[in-house]
Amino acid sequence: MTKPEAFTEADIAGAGRYTVKKLPEVTLAFWIMKIAATTLGETAGDLFAQTLKLGYFLTTIALFLIFLVTLVIQLASKRYNPLFYWTVILSTSTVGTTTSDFINRDASTKYLPEGAKSLGWGPQGLGLDYPTGAAILVSILIAVFIIWKFTGLTFAIRDIDTFRGETLFWSAILVSNTLGTSMGDFLSDSSGLGYGGGVLLITGLLAALLALRYVPAVPNVLLFWIAFVLTRPFGATAGDLLTKPTAKGGLALGTAGSSTVLLAVLFALIGWAHIRNSRRPFTATTLMS
Repeated sequence: MTKPEAFTEADIAGAGRYTVKKLPEVTLAFWIMKIAATTLGETAGDLFAQTLKLGYFLTTIALFLIFLVTLVIQLASKRYNPLFYWTVILSTSTVGTTTSDFINRDASTKYLPEGAKSLGWGPQGLGLDYPTGAAILVSILIAVFIIWKFTGLTFAIRDIDTFRGETLFWSAILVSNTLGTSMGDFLSDSSGLGYGGGVLLITGLLAALLALRYVPAVPNVLLFWIAFVLTRPFGATAGDLLTKPTAKGGLALGTAGSSTVLLAVLFALIGWAHIRNSRRPFTATTLMS
């Protein structure tokens, strides 16, 4: 395999048979940033819905609108921009947190902050419970992948270079992050493992996926999407571990403090990615006719 030829931005703009990549390379840094973003999504979602008592209903609507804005900016971008990309990842993680909570939870006191009788305006939640909510989300995610398969477009993130392909990609990301929240909350709240146990279990599963990467018979694209889903419950359980009271097995660091620290870490990583990306020449790939 020959090394891709480097072009200037002007060269690419004038060559109709070339396209510029809009999604990042999947490296160790990618996964570190994904975990930071998903953990922040958990703590930030809980901050708005629970700590500030806006409720799952109102918070989900507001965060979904923010997600749409960030998605439009990402789709309109002409090339990969770390700030745009990771802002959408963060918005899908945050809205996924409150959407999952709204689907699975109800007005029971076990789901409310201490001393609270309700959360915000509107319904407290649908109360479908974690297994039912996860089953619905798995069905939606499978439907997205089936539609994606019938389009004939690639599932490989490094080769997604069309508007339709990117739209399908972000649809899968939104659903997978919502599903991952349900899985993480189930492990933390209902499985008996607790927050620390949930983190350890998912860490073991991710390690198993890493080992399978060296098995030729297992497609890397499949491993990527499984890992992408699993890093969300990792972030959910890690976020709960940081924020929940010590009486419930958490570290009681609070949603506001944890979110502030995680936001600083994520934006530091985004800044590093932006500097690293700006130092690279544009890499163009030939479009197949």
